[in-house]
Amino acid sequence: MRAIRYHEYGSPDVLRSEEIGRPSPKRGEVLVAVRAAGINPVDAKFRDGSYPQGSLPKIPGSDFAGVVDAVGDDVDEFAVGDRVFGTGLGIDRQGTCAEYGVATTTHLATLPDGIAFTVGAGIGLVGVTAWEGLIETAELAVGDRCLVHGGSGGVGHVAVQLASAAGASVVATAAEQYHDRVRALGADTVLSYDRPDLASAIGDAGAPDVVLDHRIDQHIELNTEIASQGARIVAIDSTAPELRYPDSGLARAKMHTLYHFAMISLSDYSSTLGLIARLLESGTITAEVARTYDLADTDQAHRDVAETSFLGKAVVVP
Repeated sequence: MRAIRYHEYGSPDVLRSEEIGRPSPKRGEVLVAVRAAGINPVDAKFRDGSYPQGSLPKIPGSDFAGVVDAVGDDVDEFAVGDRVFGTGLGIDRQGTCAEYGVATTTHLATLPDGIAFTVGAGIGLVGVTAWEGLIETAELAVGDRCLVHGGSGGVGHVAVQLASAAGASVVATAAEQYHDRVRALGADTVLSYDRPDLASAIGDAGAPDVVLDHRIDQHIELNTEIASQGARIVAIDSTAPELRYPDSGLARAKMHTLYHFAMISLSDYSSTLGLIARLLESGTITAEVARTYDLADTDQAHRDVAETSFLGKAVVVP
């Protein structure tokens, strides 16, 4: 089969298209003929060695959608020919940027008929992160005010849809060219993230009860200032080696709770993926697919995810 692999850590230039043997599913595993693979910023961190994972060479990619080609022993949930999607590969096993991939049943769910493989491949990691961060961790409720930093990003654009569907009023930050589209996804207010009066603009929309933040090290002072009494702040990424409140007294006085969420802490994605599948089928949420790439152009997809602004997800199609 064709696969993209890297034999050393480094820039996207280390990614190579190679012919390798097709894997076989073991007990509790499913072999999937990959129809699409989502590209996420974390894939670059695995590739460049920031998050070294297992031995090399490695196939990159966490997200996938495709058709079951074979099943291992003790697999009753899926059969050959089933449409499936999933996430969480590329960490303790080979990834998804290949013509075939092997997943355990804990890492996939049935993809509803009528949902494109590219959408299925785009929703896995970001959908699980948004759901677990907002609903399971922060316990977002009807009537809450929710602030989503980066509302046009992979996680952000799904979080906007989920928060709106949950009955929250949603404020999102995004580059100005995406304001109308983020509003169409469900945001009540969209603000440019670089405006000098961002704190007061968020305050005018109402102090948020829940904040979903993909750059907590940059926004921790802002979040402390603008979030409501007793607010729940969910950090889904941090690039700072140490994270400190500039005004910890204010954070304590406002009784803020800061949660750190990472998908790697989950061992089973199947139940959340099943919920996401139902939301996809009902039209409640979707993954906006901004760009698609041939498998051989996975290196360019990695560059674009890191260096280019777009709304939604980049997806590789083998």
